[in-house]
This record gives sequence, structure tokens and C-alpha cells, in this order.
Amino acid sequence: MGIVEITRAPVARVRMNRPEIFNAFDEAMIAELSSAFESLATDDTVRVIVLEGAGKAFSAGADLQWMKRASTASREWNLDDARRFASMLHGIHTCPKPTIARIHGVALGGGVGLVCACDIAIAADDARFSVSETRFGILPSVIGPYLVNAVGKRQALRLALTGSRIGAAEALDAGLVQRLVPFAELDAAVDALAAELLASGPQAQRETKALYARLEVGPVTPDIRELTAQTIARVRGTDEAREGFAAFLEKRPAAWIPQRGE
Repeated sequence: MGIVEITRAPVARVRMNRPEIFNAFDEAMIAELSSAFESLATDDTVRVIVLEGAGKAFSAGADLQWMKRASTASREWNLDDARRFASMLHGIHTCPKPTIARIHGVALGGGVGLVCACDIAIAADDARFSVSETRFGILPSVIGPYLVNAVGKRQALRLALTGSRIGAAEALDAGLVQRLVPFAELDAAVDALAAELLASGPQAQRETKALYARLEVGPVTPDIRELTAQTIARVRGTDEAREGFAAFLEKRPAAWIPQRGE
């Protein structure tokens, strides 16, 4: 049994498996998470990826023994180590498949970064969150861009400066998560969301993620208008688009929707 467990196709589950320390991660888990998402990104049998934690928590963030080693290591070691962490988060964030974070228990520090790197986050209504790095004399640096993108700069700064632990309702209001359900209903909610995602065209989802990664809040410039026009003009002519419109007009499921038993 590895540090990270993978269940494949068509809804893959990536489970952090260090329940004895609330799925805190170190160099080894970071490497396994990177490998898991890299593999699933190119697996044509996988349509949706769920990131979750074993045991009582989603993730308590950085393993304190790992951070203790880092505090006495050279700057070069720390730079290489931080780059690997940054690469792992980037791999999750840029994965061409839709990603869902399934949160229960706590998401602390880097665990919040994992939540923000995923496309959609569903949490149990008793989950708790904290961007806790400043409480240890460091800062949420590598996770910072994902946190800012998820909740906006001012909310991100508040969470990062205070390190306060917040409840699920406040996390929902802040934008850390998009839906709360009772813990007993968490798996059903994740499964229902995955089924919704499976109903959409996989290439359309890939194109959506690629386009939206280039869009920012602000003026809709001529370059952005041209980008969006060029993108939809190209995608309208794909086999997937033709199948989607044909299925709608013929009142049948599109070919990409898994049939029962698949």
C-alpha cells in the first residue's frame, strides 16, 4: 500500500494515505502525487479525478518532520524542494481532466493549497480550514497563487496573515469550497458531481480548462475577444461537437457518456 493510492476509470480517485498523521505530506508524498496526476492526465480511460484523504482528515499540510529537516538544510536543498512542491501543485491545477477535492476533517496549510489547485471543492459541513504557515514562522508562498485565484487577494491576505482556523461555512463564503454537505452525504455528493462532469464532452472540458487558464478578471480586450472567437470557431468543427449536437437533436445520450455498468 503506497503513500498515495489510485483507483482508475472513468472517475479516478487519488487518495492520500497517511491517516496516522492526517495525510500530512513530505517529499515522498509530493513525488507520488506528481506521478499520479501526470499518469492520470494521459490515461484516456479517465474522465474525472477526485483528490481525497484517508482516515479522519483531508490533509494537515506539511509534515512537521519534513519542515524541521528543511529548517536546517541548505538554501539550495530548500529551493529544489520548494520547486518540486510547486511543480506538483501546478500539475494538479493544469491537469486537462476535471478535478474534485473531497474535503473532510481538516485542510491545513499546504492542504488548503491542494484544495485550491483543484477545479471544484466539496466539503463536509464540519470540515475546518487554516492557512497556518505564519503560525510556524514561515509563509504560504507556493500555495499563494492558487489561494489568491480561489478567494481573491484580500481574503487570501487575511487568511495568510492570521493563520486563523475557520469553519466550513466561512470557507464556503470565502470561496475556498463551492458546496457543503453533511459528512454522511459527502460521497454521494462527489459521485453526483462526477456524474454531471461525465455528461459533458471530454474535449470540450479540456478546451474549457485551457481557455479559462488564460482569462483574467478585468477588461475584455481585443486580444481576448479574438482568442475566444478563434477558440469557439475551431471547436465547433470538431467530431465531438458534431456528435454533441446530433445526440441532442436525436434525443439520445452522447457517445462519451458512460453507459450503466461501465
